[in-house]
Formats: sequence, C-alpha cells, structure tokens
Amino acid sequence: MKTPAQPARGFASDNNAGVHPEVLEAIGRANQGHVIAYGNDDYTRSAIQKFEEHFGSDIAVFFTFNGTGANVLSLQALTRSFQSVLCSDYAHIYTDECGAPEKHTGCKLIPLPHRDGKITLESVRQAYHGIGDQHHSQPRVISITQCTEMGTVYQPEEVQALARFAHEHDMFLHMDGARIANAAASLGQTLRAASRDLGVDALSFGGTKNGILGGEAVVFFHPEQGQDLLYLRKQSMQLASKMRFVSAQFEALLTGDLWRRNAEHSNRMARVLERAVSHIPAVKVVWKVEANGVFVQIPRHAIEKIMKRYFFYVWIEEESIVRWMCSFDTTEADIRTFVEFVAEAVKG
Repeated sequence: MKTPAQPARGFASDNNAGVHPEVLEAIGRANQGHVIAYGNDDYTRSAIQKFEEHFGSDIAVFFTFNGTGANVLSLQALTRSFQSVLCSDYAHIYTDECGAPEKHTGCKLIPLPHRDGKITLESVRQAYHGIGDQHHSQPRVISITQCTEMGTVYQPEEVQALARFAHEHDMFLHMDGARIANAAASLGQTLRAASRDLGVDALSFGGTKNGILGGEAVVFFHPEQGQDLLYLRKQSMQLASKMRFVSAQFEALLTGDLWRRNAEHSNRMARVLERAVSHIPAVKVVWKVEANGVFVQIPRHAIEKIMKRYFFYVWIEEESIVRWMCSFDTTEADIRTFVEFVAEAVKG
C-alpha cells in the first residue's frame, strides 16, 4: 500500500500533543516584567490557591518539571532507604523511569502482578511480610497509577481498600496521577473525590498529558509528610527558577474546569476510536477502554506498515499488543483517517 505523508496528529501519546490555547495565553500573561524567582511570586501563590480550591486548604503543593520528578519526590518524602514500595509490575515507576525511584530513594520497588493494569488488595497482602526482620526491606508505600498503564481506571472502592490496608499497617498510599484528570472525568468525580477523599496520602498530579506545556505537581494531603520537599526538590534538580511559567499553566488548567474539558474530550475520542477499530477484522481491543487509551492486539505484519505513517508504542511485543492514545486535540476526522489506514494495513 502507498504510504502518505506523516499526519499532523497521531495516536502515540498524549505527550505528543501541543499546548492548549488557554494555557498558552496564560503563559503570555505571565511573561510581563520581572518577578521574584523560585516560586516566591503571585503566579505561584495563585496556582497553589487553585489547588486548594480543588483539594482543600490544608495541603502542601510543590511544582516540578516532569512526572518522574514528581513520583521520585513523593516517594522520597515518604520513605527511608531500608523500606520498600509495592507497585504493579507494569507501573511507570517500575518500568519507565530508568530506575530513578530506586536510585534516589534507595528503596526497593516490589512489583506485584497486575489484573487489567491494577494491583489488588490480595496481592498487597501477599507482599506484606518480613515485618521487623532486619534481613528484609520494610514495606512503607503502596503506589498505584491512575489511570493505569493499561488504560483502565481504579474504582473508588478499590482505592479505598488499598488506602485502608496501608493506613492499618503504618504505610502510605501514593497515586501516580499523570492522568488523574482522565480518571476523574471517567468516574464523574471531582479531583478531590478521586484522590484525597479515597485515602490517598500523596498525589503526583499530571498536567503535561492534559494540555499544558510542561510541569507536574506533588500534592501532600497531610502537609507534615512533605515538610522536607523544599530541600529534596532542590537537591533533585526539580526546582524551577522561573516558576511563574509553570505555575501559570496550572492556574489555567484548574480554572473554569479546563482540566475536565480536556480530559472528557480525550476520553470520548478514545471511545470513538475503540468503536471504529472494533469493526476491523483481526483487530482486538484487549482491555476495557475507560480513559483515553485504546490497547489492541493487531497482526504483527500490520504494525510495521502502520508505523510508516503513524508512530505508536508496541506495549507487549510478544503478544502484538499496541497502545493508541487520544489527546485533548484529537478530532473525529483524525480517527477516521487513522482507522481507514489501519484497515488497509491489516489486510496483508
């Protein structure tokens, strides 16, 4: 088949999308004159107030450059080096952060088998052992990814059960919320209801995948747990000098429900994509589409053909499972063109 030119928008990652116009406007407004650096400015104070409006006034918020930085700092604040973090064997902190959490925390990450991307209370119970034994790392944090690496969403009762177990065993629950907006939109919840109210202790709050230029945040729902973050953030090279430009983006994202509008759109586009590819013979959707990701099993010969025009990630190579992501700027026209190309490619 003839390969056309690369399209303007693809389905590899919501990281690949541009910046929402309202966020760009906010950056432009912040680009006026001089302000004090390192977060001691009105833009940062205003952004923190927005977080307080969504999560409550008794929180601690720290902005970082990226998701790995947010995850590492969250875990650093909650652990000591002889302790361990329980997470999914497909968690981003375990598979895609180049060992950064283990390097910077000194902790052992203990991977648990996932069920549709999620860890279960049963698997956590089985991993909770060796308590008080000096020969074993001591479990201290349960870390979950919301949405999961398989595009599924933890239901409120699942998060509550993990939080309850953690707190009953002197542990913390950390949520890697790189796509927390998509999860909350999928569940019809507020950001607080999807995290703090379920018992989450620390949240890595994602913005980059939901329409901002760059920046993430660490949110502690018990401020005393984040009391060292001022120093850990600097030591970890995650302190922005011109922080107003990070802060202004979050203020825009959290104003007028832009976070929800973006997430609802990308989630809806994923459902449109799911329905369209479900009609293609030999293409099988392997996990329930609950957010903005569609994971399909596709004939191996078709992957290379499709990739000549559309880059995307092969998620489980031995099973020919690939990931297609939708973004705040994905259109139904994008999906129609893509699905037509996929249908041609699978014919052989």
